[in-house]
Amino acid sequence: MFEIRIICDPHEADSITHTLAEAFTTGPVRQHATRDGKRTRLYVTADHRPKPEPWPTPDEAYALAPSIIREIGWTARAAAEKPFGTRLPRDFWLRKAAVLDRIALKDEADGFTGDAADVATVAAQRLMDLDDVGVICDPRHYVRQQYAQWAKNQ
Repeated sequence: MFEIRIICDPHEADSITHTLAEAFTTGPVRQHATRDGKRTRLYVTADHRPKPEPWPTPDEAYALAPSIIREIGWTARAAAEKPFGTRLPRDFWLRKAAVLDRIALKDEADGFTGDAADVATVAAQRLMDLDDVGVICDPRHYVRQQYAQWAKNQ
C-alpha cells in the first residue's frame, strides 16, 4: 500500500481521481486547497490491483454441469413456476447463460453458424448487468468463471 499526492487544477481533480481508481485499488480521496488557493492537493491511499485469475476453459467451467437437456428443463421449469413479472433469482440467470454458452460452444465445435453465440452473449451480458460487474471482459468468459465458482459450492 502507498500514498499518492497530486497537485492539480481544481477542474482536473475528478478526472485524475477516476483515472487513479481505474489503475489501482484506492481509498477515499482527500482534497485540500494549496496554500495559494489556486490549485488542489489530492491525497489518496492506493494499492496494486491483484492479478486476475485466468478464465476457466469451457471444460473446466462445465465439468460438474448436468446435461444440456437437463439444464434446459430446469430453466424452463424455473421460469414457468414464477408468476409473470416476478424477479427470477441470480441462479436462474447464471444457469440460463451457462446452458446457452454450452449450446453455442457445441455449435461452434460442429462448425454450425447460427445465432447461438449471439444469444449466449446476450444472456451473459444480462448476468453481468445483474451482478453490476465493473470489469470489461468477454461476457461468455464471465459466465464460465461464475458458473465454475457456483458449481464448486453446490
